[in-house]
Amino acid sequence: MKTAAMGLSLVSVLLLCGCTTTQKGATAGGLGGAAIGGIIGHQSGHGVAGAAIGGAVGTVGGMVVGSKMEKKFCPKCGKIFSESTQYCPADGTELKYRQ
Repeated sequence: MKTAAMGLSLVSVLLLCGCTTTQKGATAGGLGGAAIGGIIGHQSGHGVAGAAIGGAVGTVGGMVVGSKMEKKFCPKCGKIFSESTQYCPADGTELKYRQ
């Protein structure tokens, strides 16, 4: 139980640090996938294999989602923002979509 708490603490720190959205998505997806895979695998007697497969699939899915979340950039300062942001908070320049 202590190992699980330490793992969750480590993940929380990673999610709150200066990681990119892609890294955050991969971490969250991997943990979610591993948890669900472990639960499903446990019911068939293969908890570890289920967790490994779920974690791998969740990581890839989280990376894809995370990379799509940051789609705009400021042509003036070059910072990247989420799709919901319209103007750069630093200099007020209208953001453009990445291609």
